Amino acid sequence: MDKTTPPNKHLLASKSSPENQTPTAAHQWLKAQRWGLITLPVGIALFVGLWHLVVRWGDYPAFILPDPGSVFNELKSISLSGLLWFHVKATLTEMAGGLALGLTSATFLGYVLAKSPLWERLLGPYIVASQSVPAVAIAPLLIIWFGTGKTSKVLICGLVVFFPILVNTIVGIRSVDEGLKTLMRSLLASKWQTFIKLEVPAALPVLLGGLKIGVTLSVIGAVVGEFVGADRGLGYLLNLAKGLFNTPLMFATLIVLTAISLSLYLLITGLEKWLLFWRT
Repeated sequence: MDKTTPPNKHLLASKSSPENQTPTAAHQWLKAQRWGLITLPVGIALFVGLWHLVVRWGDYPAFILPDPGSVFNELKSISLSGLLWFHVKATLTEMAGGLALGLTSATFLGYVLAKSPLWERLLGPYIVASQSVPAVAIAPLLIIWFGTGKTSKVLICGLVVFFPILVNTIVGIRSVDEGLKTLMRSLLASKWQTFIKLEVPAALPVLLGGLKIGVTLSVIGAVVGEFVGADRGLGYLLNLAKGLFNTPLMFATLIVLTAISLSLYLLITGLEKWLLFWRT
């Protein structure tokens, strides 16, 4: 053997090679999402192209179906003027308050109902009956009772996100393996320890699934409240555009609402991957 050659040269080279290094979480995420990152821009481009062709071939006036260029110019205009961010801020504030209210109350009540079949039998019919009334029907009452400010919008948003999170909380808590509960009791674990170390981790996938639904519904709740009565917010901007027959502005606002919903959904998806890393 050549004395100038380190005995573990090939071993060191194999360990330092990129193929043998453990991929980071970012690399794993990019690898898992590579098709989505590729197909999303392509899908958007195809949709915009088809939209342009429909407008051109149908020769529709702008107040019926505007072309993508006019919508983009309208979106650019309200963005540079600061009008868009003023209304986006108002809607996001209402969504955050409603989501916090709905998430807190639904999670607490869902846990109580999951642990007590008696309370579920007593309160279940009333909860289900309350969901039979559409939010758009009860929104005017809340506007009358609490005014046109943020309070009524937060309440409407909280009511919209409440039920799906409640149901997912009940399903998640009841899905915990009874054998694991027996094991925790045999280890003399307290109720708090069982809750933190067993019930929350075991139910977390279902709870995060309910949160995904809740964040998207929070957009609907905020817009419904702003539709009924408001002086700011994206729902108010939609109403204003409708009254002015400014269809490009309506399309631009809808695009922003879609982007907000998609961003929040992806944010919860990322949180889910981070909290549930042990499942991968």
